[in-house]
Amino acid sequence: MSNRYISILVFVLISFQTAAQQYFPPRGSWEARSANELGLSQELLNAAVKFAEENEYSGSRDLRVAILEGFRSEPFHEILGPTKKRGGPAGLIIKDGYIVAQWGDVDRVDMTFSVTKSYLSTMAGLAVDDGLIASTADLVKDYVWDGTFDGAHNQTIQWHHLLNQSSAWTGQLFGLYDWADRPPRRGDIDDWRLAKPVPVGTEMEYNDVRVNVLAYSLLQVWRKPLPQVLKERIMDPIGASTTWRWYGGDKAWVNVDGVKMQSVTGGGHSGGGVFINTYDHARFGLLFLNEGRWNGNQLISKDWVQAVQQPSEAMESYGYMWWLNRGPRKWAGVEDEGIYYAAGFGGNFIIVDKTNNMVVVTRWLEPNKIAEMMQKVLAAVK
Repeated sequence: MSNRYISILVFVLISFQTAAQQYFPPRGSWEARSANELGLSQELLNAAVKFAEENEYSGSRDLRVAILEGFRSEPFHEILGPTKKRGGPAGLIIKDGYIVAQWGDVDRVDMTFSVTKSYLSTMAGLAVDDGLIASTADLVKDYVWDGTFDGAHNQTIQWHHLLNQSSAWTGQLFGLYDWADRPPRRGDIDDWRLAKPVPVGTEMEYNDVRVNVLAYSLLQVWRKPLPQVLKERIMDPIGASTTWRWYGGDKAWVNVDGVKMQSVTGGGHSGGGVFINTYDHARFGLLFLNEGRWNGNQLISKDWVQAVQQPSEAMESYGYMWWLNRGPRKWAGVEDEGIYYAAGFGGNFIIVDKTNNMVVVTRWLEPNKIAEMMQKVLAAVK
């Protein structure tokens, strides 16, 4: 046999082996394997699950109560979108595509709060992939010219700044003011509303009104509802259920090409956002673990998956609406800086661990326990 044929045979065998090792769950089912079979300690993994079950988020299970309590410092705060009473702790640990641990009601649809931001970021990535947005360095005013980005300050905002929450956008959207969202602990309403915005791109400020400006801007670019884009381009191809929903606020209805559409929120801090079960979260995490590829199909570009993991100039711990395990928000005792994750109010997390080919989804874990939880999960890796 010639060297050429030997090389081809080796290539085919390697390709087959790689394909055989890569499992993607079909719609409606997900294969489980034992921890030991995939190189994990069952005993230590059980300890991680027990920890998650015993450290439930301390806020009310009535999320209207939890939201109003959690954001009581905000002037004029009110519930403007749907909410839902939550379940108890739930989660999945995925290794090499297979379920190795689960707890709680993983079929239950619950609010997910700011985990929604990572889904929203994906809508921007698809727009870049499709050429609807030429570059994240472009000025948003060149795409959205209805006054949203008027003014000396707002007209300098790039998509890049909206995506890493350093835009410092100022104004009112759907009756909500930017300055009323998570105001400083010092001062009063007059101080907040009259404060001069920081220069664009210089500070990361977690602000849901500005995130919703991104959602509104993407609606103007896509010219169809973002949940429809998410369903067609991501959730259906990855085999997600039909139970997830993505809502906006009651006042967030706009006219797009003569059709009434809702501009969705990037979180649930006034209600709304993505409502979803744990399995569907895990599928979304598995897509990003595989650099945007699902069972042979590149659903979102590898370039975008890499882009969301780049630390922003204003905050080393934050990329394009994904948190990074580095910088000031690095988890204590978790040294791998390649880990990145989506995070939401109430202890909702989708964690992507590239080093160990794992996805961890936790629901309703006390937020300050996530580092310890991940320490326990990683301790199970032999």
